[in-house]
Formats: sequence, structure tokens, C-alpha cells
Amino acid sequence: MTVVYISRHSEPYRKIGAYNTNELEQIKNEKYILSINGENRARKLSELPELNDIDILYSSNYVRAMSTAKYIAEKNNIALNVDARLGERKFGVNDISELPKNFGEEQFKNMDYKLPNGESLNEVSKRMNEVLLEILHNNSTKKIMIISHGTALTAMLSKWCKIKLNEERKLIEIYFKNSLIFDGNWQAPELFRLEFENDELINIENIEVNYE
Repeated sequence: MTVVYISRHSEPYRKIGAYNTNELEQIKNEKYILSINGENRARKLSELPELNDIDILYSSNYVRAMSTAKYIAEKNNIALNVDARLGERKFGVNDISELPKNFGEEQFKNMDYKLPNGESLNEVSKRMNEVLLEILHNNSTKKIMIISHGTALTAMLSKWCKIKLNEERKLIEIYFKNSLIFDGNWQAPELFRLEFENDELINIENIEVNYE
């Protein structure tokens, strides 16, 4: 059995006006740093006994993900492996204001839906699971951790889980073997423990973390 911990990055710094640049939305999105509270939360995540003795660590190439992962790397005295395929969904717009109304909900209703220069959730799932299977094949029986992004991780889990839009709550719920394992209310970070037997997901658990 191989254990894989997956986590959304910690809290980013997104104060209005903080990124007054002419850069495209994708570049700005990749550069968001952690807030002070986000740094503290990432450190607390790394101190969980559950995350002792991590053997191999991966992160997306987004600054907020790498900044979260660095605490895990330091705590376990291991290298951080960065893979761009673990990045967040690409919107395909020059500015976030260009996104259609209810864009996120529409993508979960139809996982092939995308803007001309963006990604569908099925495309995100394909690249996320491609790198996940590579990691599993190269690190069998090791204790693995991956730091990525909420939507990207949800898309990845859609291969193994039922992803359901709760219309009333406007949140994306995740079910595994007909049991609700995540109510869609993402923390930053949010932690899951996955157990694989060969290439098959046999169990998933959402681990509660107290960041107070």
C-alpha cells in the first residue's frame, strides 16, 4: 500500500490593489504569495504528527503552493519536487473580470466546458492523474505528499470519486464509495489522506486540522 497526502495550498495574499500590474491573469495567479496568516498555517500543517517522515514531496509551480510545501520539506529534511502539471485550472482570460457569471459552477456541471484559451476540468483531471500515477509508480510503498490547488485536486479526484454540485450551498461535494468525504468548504490548507493499492484508490480521508 502507498499513502499519498494531498493538500490545497495555504492562505494566499490577495488584498485588493496589491497586484496592480499589467500582467496577464495566469501570470498573476501563479505569483500570489502567502499571507502572514498563510505562512503560519503552512507551518502548523507541517507540524502535524500525521506528516512526520514524508519520503517524497511534490508541489505545483505556483508560488503559494511552493511556499506551503517548503515547511514540509524543512520539517522532513527532504527536497521539494516541482511539477507544473499540478497547477491550478487555467481560466483562459487576460483578467479575472472577463470570466462569465457562474463560470466555476458551469464547469462542474459540464466537465468539458471551457473558454477558448482555458482548460476544462476533464483536461485538468487528465494531467493531474498523469503525474499522480507517475509519482505512484516511482515511489511505491513510500509516504508521499502533494501540494496543489482546490479545483485541480477536485478534478483529480473525479477519476475516483463522485463530484456533486450542491445547488443550495453552491459548494462542490466529494463522495467516495457513496459516502460524503468532503463538504466542499475548503480551508487553506485542506488535507486529505489517500491509500492506493497498486494504481487503485482504496480509501480517502479528509483530515481535520485546527489552525487556531
